[in-house]
Amino acid sequence: MIKRLIPILALFSLALAVSPARADEYQDTINVFKKAVESSRFFKTAYGYAVFPTIGKGGVGVGAAYGEGRVYEKGKYVGDTSMTQLTVGFQLGGQAYSQIIFFQNRNAFKEFTSGNFEFGAEASAVAITAAAGATANTAGSSAGASVNKHEATVVGAYNKGLATFTVAKGGLMYEATIGGQKFTYKPR
Repeated sequence: MIKRLIPILALFSLALAVSPARADEYQDTINVFKKAVESSRFFKTAYGYAVFPTIGKGGVGVGAAYGEGRVYEKGKYVGDTSMTQLTVGFQLGGQAYSQIIFFQNRNAFKEFTSGNFEFGAEASAVAITAAAGATANTAGSSAGASVNKHEATVVGAYNKGLATFTVAKGGLMYEATIGGQKFTYKPR
């Protein structure tokens, strides 16, 4: 078992070694989601959102992911967040992606910012891609299609007050896994 964890830990530590996000990296990521046809409409109606410029993910049998982000309430930066994920099942590879979580209303925002928040295996994310058929979810399905930031389209909706979108940044990951994402929040 320890020998199987070594490649995972190596991939995970590589993801952690990525330099912390620059301030304009957050705005660049927000702009990508604002330019995508479907996710852009969420900025007009959402109470708030959490944005993660880069989440690194890797796995061989057991997988892990980690990313740091910022939380915005009515467009104003109000705190920091981090995401960790653990998955088990068939998986091989590594990837990096950006993620945004929209909060439909104050209740969804308060639930997320109350401390430790978890997405169960049923929560899903829509992968913003130029190619049809690529999807991702927090239960582990991955997006491996290329992304055209300027012509991206998606189909998404709120589920229990949250809507989640991802944009693949690089890497390749095959997986059929189960797991969940856990978020922490620290006010600014």
